[in-house]
Amino acid sequence: MSRNFHLQTVVFAGSGNVAGHLAKAFRQEGLRILQVCSSDIRHARELAAKVDAEAINTCSAMYTQADLYLLTVQDEKIASVAEQMPQVGGVVCHTSGITAMETLDRFEHYGVFYPFQTFSKNREMDISQVPFCLEASSETVFDALRELTQKLSKFVYILDLEQRMKLHLAAVLVNNFTNHLYAEADEFLKENGLGMGMLLPLIRETVAKIEKLPATEAQTGPARRGDRSTIAKHLEMLENMDDLKEIYQIFSQQILKKYHE
Repeated sequence: MSRNFHLQTVVFAGSGNVAGHLAKAFRQEGLRILQVCSSDIRHARELAAKVDAEAINTCSAMYTQADLYLLTVQDEKIASVAEQMPQVGGVVCHTSGITAMETLDRFEHYGVFYPFQTFSKNREMDISQVPFCLEASSETVFDALRELTQKLSKFVYILDLEQRMKLHLAAVLVNNFTNHLYAEADEFLKENGLGMGMLLPLIRETVAKIEKLPATEAQTGPARRGDRSTIAKHLEMLENMDDLKEIYQIFSQQILKKYHE
């Protein structure tokens, strides 16, 4: 049966970084957070206290008449958390980039509410700049999710599972892998009496360039130039650092192959 949804009350399953940022954003837009559920009641209470909600540690204790239920748990836990929930009258969504919407099909109204951003607990986030990727079990559910999302962000996209998974993979490349390189570079510099602060202008310019240029045009460095002599010197410096040497070799080989073969 078709019905119209006006999403004003929310229950969270999960109390981590995504839940914390979304709960704060919802409150700022006038939504009420009714409950925060986490298997660790301490975590549930910490977030619930910030948004004036009830903390619970079992999904079976969820209110059944909230407008929106957001499962912000780890991907591998979505199915089991959904199974533990009672049948509810509102819209049930997960926030995963790689989980099928149909994982929630035991509910009448369900969808995907995927904020495409990296979230950290103690880092303030401008939600209006976060892209949201939506999928819904019906047109009425989609309309409700879009209406809610447009209150939060300037960027709303309709993506199916295949598109969402490919976007998620690309995000791992440019965010997770890049951050690992930052960590490796930071450790290397500290061991040699230097600081990460010296790299920050370079990092900022690298990001700024790809807002104006295709990444292939923005590529620089010894491998891009085909400067094998410099590459050899760098590898010599990394002779006793096997992990970092392996990373350097893989990237150099890939760039050489792309631009010089």
